[in-house]
Amino acid sequence: MAFKPANNIQDLQYFGEFGGVNPSISDSSTYTFLSAKTMFDTFEGNADGCYLYSRHSSPSNLYLGEALAAMEGTETACVTASGMGAITSVLLQLCESGDHVVSCRTIYGGTYTFLKNFIPRFNISTSFVDITNLEAVEQALTTKTKVIYCETVSNPLLEVADIKGLSKIAKAHNLKLVVDNTFSPLSISPKPLGADVVVHSLTKFINGASDTVGGVVCGTQDFINDLRNVNTGAAMLLGPTMDSLRAASILKNLRTLHIRMQQHSKNALYLAEKFEADGLKTVYPGLASHPSHNLFKSMMNETYGFGGMLTIDVGNLDTANALMELMQHKNLGYLAVSLGFYKTLFSAPGTSTSSEIPLEEQHAMGLSDGLIRFSIGLDADIERTYKTMRKCMEELGILEATMV
Repeated sequence: MAFKPANNIQDLQYFGEFGGVNPSISDSSTYTFLSAKTMFDTFEGNADGCYLYSRHSSPSNLYLGEALAAMEGTETACVTASGMGAITSVLLQLCESGDHVVSCRTIYGGTYTFLKNFIPRFNISTSFVDITNLEAVEQALTTKTKVIYCETVSNPLLEVADIKGLSKIAKAHNLKLVVDNTFSPLSISPKPLGADVVVHSLTKFINGASDTVGGVVCGTQDFINDLRNVNTGAAMLLGPTMDSLRAASILKNLRTLHIRMQQHSKNALYLAEKFEADGLKTVYPGLASHPSHNLFKSMMNETYGFGGMLTIDVGNLDTANALMELMQHKNLGYLAVSLGFYKTLFSAPGTSTSSEIPLEEQHAMGLSDGLIRFSIGLDADIERTYKTMRKCMEELGILEATMV
């Protein structure tokens, strides 16, 4: 039977303490115990169902974690205050001084700079490779490698990771495969494909309202227990705690994710096909011209499409900035970072979300000055959107004016 992540979310049943159809929000930072012995057992990790302190866990956070684990097909999950809180906790939990990480070269700028600039303070090194080249991944491994890290669909170049292939390499060398699935929730499910740990920035598509920052780590019960361990757990000791009110809000929005992702994907495919037909250099996994189009198709949960992210290259930064400013003026979306909002968001990654990556490395990986990253919104009339976008491009000389 095919894996159907939205069904797994829908099949969860929660009641509030007074019978509400939404679970009650736990508005407490600490919890009482009926006996001192139970408190001691909880500190030792031996008291199931007892809550200790909200930095460790809370009912609201566990509700959201259970829903996200169901979506990704993992045993359980730990929610965090941000996507970076999830990523950094996982890497610091899995790696010790002297260890080594193999990472995809095109990743979110914050993750890149954590691996490149911050984690070496702990004597942990990283090799950045072309994740689409499995031979290059294997060649980068050393006797100190502990983790292969990738994004299912990379930020911002939209390279697609062969999760099954990477999983085979990881298992052959007793490594952990950690996959950031932020760009492709529901569309691709990394765990059934062989990922050990799946992380998300909940800030993006999963929440979908650009009003909340959050993250999640989805994995085995043993690994999540390790993350929360009061003596050695990175998620416990570093304190990337999600607020219960935020967890409750994200849980409500998660229930419509399947509907939203279908519309994001439908609109993105429409625009990508139009842009490509107009002669624009367009990258979108749903296009047959994408180098990993068939790979994406082989991994995807077809109902949810190829996702809401696409890029075009207009040649140079000045043109990119002029186009984005004009599109915002025409109310086509917002010149803003992040993704997954109901309005289209656009930015030039080289000077925004990937600006932490040195220019020479941006150029080496193919990140050009004129690249615009689009998070396509939920527009009800995507044809109207396209026509207005095209007029903006004609006005700036990016496309020749259409014949009347």
